[in-house]
Amino acid sequence: MSEKKSLNIGLVGYGFMGRTHSNGYKRVSDFFPDLGHTPVLKAVCGRTEDRTKAFAEQWGFESHETDWRDLIKRDDIDAIDICTPNDQHAEVAIAAAETGKMVLCEKPLARTAEESQPMVDAVEKAGVANTVWYNYRRVPAVTLAKQIIDSGKLGQIFHYRANFLQDWTISADLPQGGEGLWRLDAAAAGSGVTGDLLAHCIDTAIWLNGSIKDVSAVTETFIKERVHTATGEKQKVTIDDACIFHCHFGNGSLGLFESTRYARGHKALYTLEINGSDASIRWDLHDLNRLEYFDHRDDSTTRGWRSVHITDGDMPYMDKWWVPGLCIGYEHTFVHQVADFLKSLDEGVPCNPTFNDALETAKVCDAVLASAKDRVWKDV
Repeated sequence: MSEKKSLNIGLVGYGFMGRTHSNGYKRVSDFFPDLGHTPVLKAVCGRTEDRTKAFAEQWGFESHETDWRDLIKRDDIDAIDICTPNDQHAEVAIAAAETGKMVLCEKPLARTAEESQPMVDAVEKAGVANTVWYNYRRVPAVTLAKQIIDSGKLGQIFHYRANFLQDWTISADLPQGGEGLWRLDAAAAGSGVTGDLLAHCIDTAIWLNGSIKDVSAVTETFIKERVHTATGEKQKVTIDDACIFHCHFGNGSLGLFESTRYARGHKALYTLEINGSDASIRWDLHDLNRLEYFDHRDDSTTRGWRSVHITDGDMPYMDKWWVPGLCIGYEHTFVHQVADFLKSLDEGVPCNPTFNDALETAKVCDAVLASAKDRVWKDV
């Protein structure tokens, strides 16, 4: 094998996503040894010196910074990976692209489509590799669903339904804003469940079933005021706690989507189901290694839903892991995204979803929020 090229990573942010991305970089070369590039954890950037240093030491980064501008200026950094709150994505990504660095950005691309567009323009003008971490595309069962749909086995698609249910914000005592709860602050997050959870559902839906034409939505904010960590005073909550929308896809099928952080008993229930003229599929994040499949063409005496265990070596990504019957988990989706990004560099092709792909998801999110606000159908 020819000598591998190093890809020096500069990570911005050391929270939950900083950990998942770092794990992906650390594990990819062990399980995808044939790739032509290998990531090097060159530097991590965070606002707090002692915590950033501790993260660098724990995860094996060679150095650390406390200002992302200093990180971007460094000549020894090839790619900037953005794991910050949503309001910081655009500024960091645009600056990184302007210095000629590759950019990987945590989802959503930004708070709005308007804020996302200059990011797309910047990476395309600079001609730099880019991708957005919509990791559920890389669940082997979901990737297999994509292959089944593309093969035509489902026939004409009639329905696409998805939901993403959580329950972690029910308490009125939770504040908004700050390091741990910025997702409850519209200034940092842009929106609530629409930009956080439904963005995942929408990205997967567009990937599996094509573009969304128009939407009709309803949102609700159940707790109207929360203490803001910055002021210590109660302020109006302007994110959406729950959202339901239906839509038309470009292929003529109907979509139905729901997300909430008020579904007691559900920590991260993401499900999807697709119904076609010949067959249907469904998937559940809580049982992520299984894909359920129903084929109407089966003999009537044995026709029914089957549960396919996604562990065999001829299934997406699984030849890189263990023996058939043994499962992988959530963290492996990030390893897969790193592997696909490195493979795209080897082959000189884009790694989907690109910034431009993620812009389409942002446009749908904007239309959903606008529809709910105005109580009318909105074109995407």
